[in-house]
Amino acid sequence: MIGTRSHYLADDDEALAAITGYVLVNDISERTFQKERGGQWLKGKSAPTFNPCGPWLVTPDDLGNAENLRLWLDHNGVRRQDGTTADMLLSTAGIIRHLSRFMVLEPGDLINTGTPFGAGKDLNPPQYLTPGDTLTCGADGLGQQHQTVTGARREQTA
Repeated sequence: MIGTRSHYLADDDEALAAITGYVLVNDISERTFQKERGGQWLKGKSAPTFNPCGPWLVTPDDLGNAENLRLWLDHNGVRRQDGTTADMLLSTAGIIRHLSRFMVLEPGDLINTGTPFGAGKDLNPPQYLTPGDTLTCGADGLGQQHQTVTGARREQTA
């Protein structure tokens, strides 16, 4: 989570200084919205119950090295994702620096940094979430989350 207003950060030290804490986020995606409705990918990540955060915010001093945290997700009790933040394409500081070039980062902003391989869309055959599925995810030092998938509300048409 960003703690200070930041724009055009020059180096890793400035980027890391902008962080007030780290929080576990389950980056849920609505693939139909992303694939079949055109436009930006973001719309599939913006439903009201998506992006659950918690269970707590951990300060950088308490967390320590955020660049090698183990991340995992179980889908219906089966481990689907297991990796570390060391596997990310960009470091945490690199992600923040990059974003600060295109937007002003404000206190309270959350930046999802990515997910280990194994998301349902990447499996062969793809496996998507359905109502009743359970998800449990966690990260070293950031705790665990549990979700049960519910049915989506359908669009109202006139």
